[in-house]
Amino acid sequence: MTTLEEISSIEDEKLILPPDVNPSALRDAFVELVHTVGAENLQIITSDRIMPDGQGDYFNLPKEHDLFYAMDKNTFLASAIVAPGSVEETSTIVKVANKYLVPLWPVSRGRNLGYGGAAPRIRGSIVVDLGIRMNRVLNVDPKNATALLEPGVSYFDLHNHLQKNGIHHLWIDNPDLGGGSVLGNTLERGAGYTPYGEHFSMHCGLEVVLPNGEIIRTGMGALPGNNTWQLFQYGYGPYHDGIFTQSNLGIVTKMGVWLMPDPGGYQAYHFSFPRDDDLPAIVEVIRDLRLKMIIQNAPTIRNALLDAAVYGPKSQYTSSTEVLTEEEVGEIASKISVGHWNVYGALYGPKPLRDLQWEIVRTAFLTIPGATYRFPEEVDKSSGLSIIHMRDETLKGLPNTYELGWLNWRGPGGSLLGFSPISPTTGEDANKQYQMVKKRFTQFGFDYMGTFVVGWRELHHIVCLTFDKTNPTERRNAHRCISLLIDDAAREGYGEYRTHLCFMDQIASVYNWNGNALLKFNETLKDALDPNGIMAPGKSGIWPARFRGRGFEIVPEEPKL
Repeated sequence: MTTLEEISSIEDEKLILPPDVNPSALRDAFVELVHTVGAENLQIITSDRIMPDGQGDYFNLPKEHDLFYAMDKNTFLASAIVAPGSVEETSTIVKVANKYLVPLWPVSRGRNLGYGGAAPRIRGSIVVDLGIRMNRVLNVDPKNATALLEPGVSYFDLHNHLQKNGIHHLWIDNPDLGGGSVLGNTLERGAGYTPYGEHFSMHCGLEVVLPNGEIIRTGMGALPGNNTWQLFQYGYGPYHDGIFTQSNLGIVTKMGVWLMPDPGGYQAYHFSFPRDDDLPAIVEVIRDLRLKMIIQNAPTIRNALLDAAVYGPKSQYTSSTEVLTEEEVGEIASKISVGHWNVYGALYGPKPLRDLQWEIVRTAFLTIPGATYRFPEEVDKSSGLSIIHMRDETLKGLPNTYELGWLNWRGPGGSLLGFSPISPTTGEDANKQYQMVKKRFTQFGFDYMGTFVVGWRELHHIVCLTFDKTNPTERRNAHRCISLLIDDAAREGYGEYRTHLCFMDQIASVYNWNGNALLKFNETLKDALDPNGIMAPGKSGIWPARFRGRGFEIVPEEPKL
């Protein structure tokens, strides 16, 4: 809460000033924001009001800086956090930002773990926290299986709303952690694990506040009195929804989403494979089954250490602080009853259909020597949930937070950087990526933890680099390791689909076909829609004209190796 008296009493040197904004202008902006949202919905961040290390966690995230900072803690630091309660208040906030040239950084719930959290790309930006007050499920249509959501609705919230209102025949699809925003994850082009796991494909209709404060609705929402906004994605004319994903062209305040009808039956399964070099064969099997839609969802191929980290830190398994060898990983896999690689998937539909699918799936995977399988029902729960039970919940759309265990692999100070390249779904490409990442991780002293997720035709390689943020050497090593991997991947034709704040410029620079034609197009859109450059400058490496070329980009400091 920030009163008008407090605004006037803050010393100039304690303010976190954005570029081109002096203390007087920033204070005037704060005053107007208090009049817009109320004193209780504006929090000013000063140099002596930054959440100390050790206090923040997934359930109590700092909104002014990245919980898992890889660079200096104050590199990505907000000047304030404002919480609008409506689209109209959001529009007014944008107009105030234009008046004083104060950059904004909109977030839904700020739980973009491994990619920057709620922290703004430009120091001194005002974080627009849409999750605190704009958190309603506005509508659910049980017959057509749709919902209309505000940004603050988490996967837990949506699931609980359906259960509370007796809408048990509709499922949701959630990523590994259920506390994030449904809208936010979709706009970042995140994914889940049921047949509805491609989240952007399952959205339908947006309401957006543009950088000038104007409010638009996309698709059928542009037709007054329409009754199909959440039913038909495209409407009439050019399709715009995509330009508001991973972008800085507006603030999305409402989103429609398609829900999954109960398929009439469900069965999760786990295949384990004993050898490190089984990966290529696993990918080849899955590609064939996925293309034929015998496997209906997005199966995961998880490394043993990713499963191990869910149960506990590295010290629980070994006294070694060195990078684990293949043999040591195998020993840990045996302790927790998993393979070196593990496929978690599910069958959806009535039992006769599942039986047919299962016979094909089982036969295909068992062509790999040493492969075994099991079902969740066969694993005892009396001593606690095992990883197969945890994945079982996720595969049927039950939100949870089991995967937070990853963060503790290296012990106290545990932090996460995500590295997420895309490749063709071939065994050769999967192995090339795996070896590429392992080589760099070993070079910098990190254990490989990752999973391959097979989408429609592409292979997502989700790599989890865990490090101790309180150790400056580990922070530098983690940052340098990912930076080098970005270039390693680009040389092989692999591009990341999502990244942390500190790598946005570097990744944008490798998507450079035809003289950076795509970036130039994005800059043209940015300058046309946001001439004052106030909307999330630097997001996805896209800078407005007034910031461009002034040294705000973050590029690798050392020669590429």
